[in-house]
Amino acid sequence: MRPEGKSVKVISIVVLLLVAVSFTACNGDDTSNTNTPVISAPPKTTIPMPPLNGKSLGDLGWSLATGSRATVSQQHGKVLILDFYATWCLPCRESIPHLVELQHRYEKDLSVVGLNVGGPDDLAKVPNFANEFKIQYPLGVPEDELVSFLLSDSDAIPQTFIFDRKGQLIERFVGFGETTGEAINEVVEKAVQSNAE
Repeated sequence: MRPEGKSVKVISIVVLLLVAVSFTACNGDDTSNTNTPVISAPPKTTIPMPPLNGKSLGDLGWSLATGSRATVSQQHGKVLILDFYATWCLPCRESIPHLVELQHRYEKDLSVVGLNVGGPDDLAKVPNFANEFKIQYPLGVPEDELVSFLLSDSDAIPQTFIFDRKGQLIERFVGFGETTGEAINEVVEKAVQSNAE
């Protein structure tokens, strides 16, 4: 056999092997992983996932220190800020004075609600925390369904959710840094002006 013939044979074999491998991959005949994946948690997404019990966001809420319950739908008519915080969280402590100032500035058009997610031990510290930062807006404890709905993809705090007067989520901020306060101001001002009909 001449050397050219060997080369043609080798090339032919390589081509056939490549075709066989690509045919197997395209048809999904890979039997190396026969286990079916199991989803054990909500998918990671920046869009809140619907509550599992079929409730709407408007039905979800929080309990206040007075023992009463409030819901998102009860806040309609005002721009709403839900701020998830803990007293021990340093970025939360940086964001609170900004939220206090916003509530004061837009008193008639804005409802700020602080929701503590710092755990059972943190709840006892909330009254002193409120005094320290001169918080005048309501502070509560979110229901588990509200936490699952809004914080499904990240448990970082603070998380600040801004809703328009109709209860539609218009912006979400995770964390608090140098430019966050200004960005929150812009969103709130726009929401207050565009919905002031």
